[in-house]
Amino acid sequence: MTTTDFHLTGHYAPVHDELTAYDLPVTGTLPPELTGWYLRNGPNPRQDNSHWFTGDGMVHGVRLEHGRAAWYRNRWVRTESFDRPDRLLYHEDGSRNLRASVANTHVVNHAGRTLALVESSLPYEISRELDTVGVYDFDGALADSMTAHPKICPETGELHFFGYGSITAPHVSYYRADASGKLVVRQPIDVPGLTMMHDFALTRANVVFFDLPVVFDRTMADEGMPYRWSDSYGARLGLLRRDDPAAGVRWLSVDPCYVFHTLNAHDTPDGRIVLHVVRYDHMFRPGRPTPDGQLWRWTIDPAAGTVTEDRLDERSGEFPRIDDRLAGLDARFGHLTGSADAAGRIALRRHDLHTGATTEHRFARGQVPGEAAFVPADGTPGGAGWLLSYVYDAAEDRSDLVVLDAQDVAAAPVATVHLPARVPAGFHGNWLPEG
Repeated sequence: MTTTDFHLTGHYAPVHDELTAYDLPVTGTLPPELTGWYLRNGPNPRQDNSHWFTGDGMVHGVRLEHGRAAWYRNRWVRTESFDRPDRLLYHEDGSRNLRASVANTHVVNHAGRTLALVESSLPYEISRELDTVGVYDFDGALADSMTAHPKICPETGELHFFGYGSITAPHVSYYRADASGKLVVRQPIDVPGLTMMHDFALTRANVVFFDLPVVFDRTMADEGMPYRWSDSYGARLGLLRRDDPAAGVRWLSVDPCYVFHTLNAHDTPDGRIVLHVVRYDHMFRPGRPTPDGQLWRWTIDPAAGTVTEDRLDERSGEFPRIDDRLAGLDARFGHLTGSADAAGRIALRRHDLHTGATTEHRFARGQVPGEAAFVPADGTPGGAGWLLSYVYDAAEDRSDLVVLDAQDVAAAPVATVHLPARVPAGFHGNWLPEG
């Protein structure tokens, strides 16, 4: 086994059984307001996949119900290529087979549908019991892949997303679906090459695209991750006005870097755009170790045509999340999952983006938290709420669902739901409230 096979061992190793367990034991007290489903997606390879990113998608879910943990389930997303090792990625005419999917990156809910996502394919709809319903193409209107990081505007209910990876131009296209799920906008985006565009940003007035120097490398196509850093590609941010997408994108240069994930973005009263992102100095650069991701702020001044870049924290972090009711607005608080410190402990950090202050919950040595989703406690955006995360315990080789008070993250967990099995390291998920 090589060092690149880390995803087949330890906390990353796949689980082989689909389980259902009822009436889970709980330490502490689950708030009765927490009634809904916590779902999280991630790779769970059934064979020796060459890269973690290519494992088959498995969704792990916990149903909370008026103060009790009703059930835990884990299910593979059974796409049309699930039982085909070759995945049938391309049709005989060379076009992409968008139904061939591992559906392993995210799970979101919009217009009454719960969608399992991976950025190379069409979405797959699943039920809240985690059964696969089937491929979803917006009633035939979408003939493109869909990013695993769509944004739902809290004011309009619109779903904003993009697709990328087409061999022929346009390599990227922007899409918008209305609150009912009808696809209403498609706008080609002009980029010079097959860039790996994993995420983007949304504000009340703008959509912001990241055209960064990680690009498709045909020579690496058989190695599982066919993208590499390019010293010559350049890096830029693209501004598209939501009220006039047909006007096209305005591009502004930034220092070469890579961004997997956006924390949030918003417009300021004086016409600037502020983005908070997890920024890497480089990514997939041959011969160079992977750097740490850190929280940065980009401030775009469209009038001056400039971008000011500021690092906000020297500590490493990833999986940034906010109260999604403030997506595209001036959210004061953001949450990141850190890396292990010298003592082997990992912290979940709460950043005050207005003051720069941070507080953190430090897990015990050997406990590994994943992404933490914010669940509101009331109707006040940015107010009281809880952070939910699957936490792996190496000593027991088992996982829990941990519930923290978002306004007092340093405190002991509000509740810990003890799961019957290990939840492997994964990517992203969401809370689906009742109703």
